[in-house]
Amino acid sequence: MRLKKEVVCIYPSSIKQINDAEIALARVSADKILVLSKPLSGIQAEPLGSVFMARLNYETAVKLMRFFPELRPRRLSDGPSFGFGDRLGLATPGHVRALKKAKVFPVLAQQSMRENARTGRTFAQVFADALFGAVQEGYTQGFAADADHLKSLDQAEEAAKLGYTFFTCDPSDFLVQAEKLSFQELKKYIPKNAWDTLKKEYVGLEFVIPGLGKVSFDEKELLYIAVKYWRALEFAEEMYKMLTKELPEGFDFELSVDETVQPTTAKEHLFLALELSRREIKITSLAPRFPGTIEKAVDYMGDLEEFRRAVRTHTAIAEKFGPYRISLHSGSDKWSLYSIFAKETHGVWHVKTAGTSYLVALRVLAHVSPALFREIFLLACERFPLDCQSYHVSADPRSLPKPSELNDADLLKLFENPAARQILHVTYGSVLQKLGDDVKRELLGHEENYYQALAEHFEKHLKALGVKEDV
Repeated sequence: MRLKKEVVCIYPSSIKQINDAEIALARVSADKILVLSKPLSGIQAEPLGSVFMARLNYETAVKLMRFFPELRPRRLSDGPSFGFGDRLGLATPGHVRALKKAKVFPVLAQQSMRENARTGRTFAQVFADALFGAVQEGYTQGFAADADHLKSLDQAEEAAKLGYTFFTCDPSDFLVQAEKLSFQELKKYIPKNAWDTLKKEYVGLEFVIPGLGKVSFDEKELLYIAVKYWRALEFAEEMYKMLTKELPEGFDFELSVDETVQPTTAKEHLFLALELSRREIKITSLAPRFPGTIEKAVDYMGDLEEFRRAVRTHTAIAEKFGPYRISLHSGSDKWSLYSIFAKETHGVWHVKTAGTSYLVALRVLAHVSPALFREIFLLACERFPLDCQSYHVSADPRSLPKPSELNDADLLKLFENPAARQILHVTYGSVLQKLGDDVKRELLGHEENYYQALAEHFEKHLKALGVKEDV
């Protein structure tokens, strides 16, 4: 291909043949485009010297999938799976490199509505960025697209129409703090006919679960659990039925109940499993609330043996009434948990990561553009009190030095500080709204550094989970 001087590079791994035409991804200044040797039906392209160019948007992605069906997101395969969240829309090439010789199915498009709202991105953009990132690296081994932490049917329907294959139902807004209610108050939350049915289905019966033994419910604890989850289950059922109509060929459905105050008990999980089955909701994975403290950007804080017992319990229920995966949310950088989690789930697990890719990007910036990183760090410290309110973190910005007190070498040391990591992790929205263009321009100017840092970081994750060997 012959291109104008503005084209910095063509990514060799992205070159593909379509009949008598050739296409490839290229970087032009601080942007990327799809280059075509000749116009192709359905792809809107403009002349660029002796060739043509198309924008890397959702519409182009859809047309490209028609020529290359292997690029279309698909459902999870059997075995473990790993979610690579990407708040910048630039990280997929690094994620793909980490996957080389890894025995895990990737979710390359994964973002929540909360993240979309803060970054200003859409499900369509997230989808397209992941697809083109895969194209850039010549990746054709299959991946899923997860519309994460969905809190409304409209959100789920939008993602389904766009081609997403994985839907994480977050019913946390419908969970009831049953522990604060009296026995008489609890009865007001469930219709009498439904409660009568539940008593027949549960009270006085024993449920035998290999590895756990016999589990039974008395009336009071059943009412407590039912009230806590009843509305959440109704919401999950509505979402599942809507998706079934929208995607009759099938989809992956995860129920997330991890954002609760107390850990998910064995009886709560059992109730959820039985009710999901009774409502004919087939889940691919369930994210329970584990004991201990699982915060963003830092390792696990808690009793590892207690965590092990919890994973073992949840796995036993999932194997008996599924099977389905046990999902670990806020799963990035939980180094002390990975070997336990992989072993106790018998290799049938899902791990979600998101902000850690953003932290890798910031670490690269601290190295190649210290002045920009200082600006980011100062803004993050200012915005943290507000931005942290929807996240479970315990960092105190007052414990950190001011950017002006740090030399360039000390900037990198911040990424070893738990408080600094959390402050940077949750303020991405404020940073990207003000400095997003500068961040992306610098990363594209040093993209090989960024991709290599991402690959090394996620290889460490995958090796700790036992799905990638040292080579």
